Amino acid sequence: MSIAFDAERWSQVKTVAREWWAGRLKRPIIQLRLAGRDPQRPAPKQPLQSFAACYPEQVTAEEIVDVWDYELAKQEYLGDAFPVVWPNFGPGIIAGFLGARVKPEKWTVWFEPAALKPLADLNLTFDKHNYWFGRIRDICRSVQARWQGAVQVSMTDLGGNLDILASFRPGEELLLDLYDHPRDVKRLTWQAHDLWWRYFDEFNAVLRGPNPGYTAWTPIFSEVPYYMLQCDFCYMIGPEMFDEFVKPELAASCRRLGNAFYHLDGPGQLAHLDSLLTIPELKGVQWVPGEGQPGIAHWPEVYRKIRAAGKLIQIFSIDQLDMIARQLGSAEGIVVIDTLPLSRKAEAEELLKRYGVR
Repeated sequence: MSIAFDAERWSQVKTVAREWWAGRLKRPIIQLRLAGRDPQRPAPKQPLQSFAACYPEQVTAEEIVDVWDYELAKQEYLGDAFPVVWPNFGPGIIAGFLGARVKPEKWTVWFEPAALKPLADLNLTFDKHNYWFGRIRDICRSVQARWQGAVQVSMTDLGGNLDILASFRPGEELLLDLYDHPRDVKRLTWQAHDLWWRYFDEFNAVLRGPNPGYTAWTPIFSEVPYYMLQCDFCYMIGPEMFDEFVKPELAASCRRLGNAFYHLDGPGQLAHLDSLLTIPELKGVQWVPGEGQPGIAHWPEVYRKIRAAGKLIQIFSIDQLDMIARQLGSAEGIVVIDTLPLSRKAEAEELLKRYGVR
């Protein structure tokens, strides 16, 4: 196999992650992947797509996995990084499992209802014959056959449960439903919750044997079930509605996960941060300011609040790690995930040395 990783490295990844999740690691987790390595194998038949949903049906699961193998072989893994693939079918693919139309584009995937039903007539049910569900399951099986646990497979982007519901109540419909039909919104939210967990368990049943552990669309490694939970819909609602319609289901998922993170996306979600931080089982927060906003180093009050609540922090840029560590007083409890060109290897190794990462 041309992927530059071995069993000893996997053992180190697991040990470090275990200590970090437990709050015992006295340094940050630093995952650095260097792009540009000689893959030492022929190019694949198919091109790399930004979303796996973009591959037409006639492209086999094995061909998709071969593309990913080639991409992994072009990387070096420094620090706490590890080889990982993510079957990315768009944010909230459960909507597709439940009958929404899936419309892949180059940079995103859209979900549209096949028909707009009155909320009272809407029910969400499991369909084991759904094409998209079967497609992802086939890819997961092909991944395990190809790598036999040498590569971590991420959970597909299942979505946030109100985001899934919004795929069936688009535009302003779901916002109006909160006022006009609150009981039906709650009924469907818990239907979505139960289905979310069924799909989570169905995919893990395929992956669990060889998979080294668990990860999600943000590839933090965990030896117990982990997911980056989200609710982009709550950008449009206030704290009272968040606590009524979003938080109960979110807290229930945190209790079921061994390691739960939350994707805090944009300034509109900051109104919910205090409430989020009161969920005992929520382990950490990923703060993403969003397009057109100052970068992550310009929000020290957000990170201080997260740290003060005893939660972990995830960021995407090593260029910001030093500044955030200074703002917080230390880099403990931070995981940074970044990809750099091979030309920055010396710089990357110096940073790892400075933070005590071997």
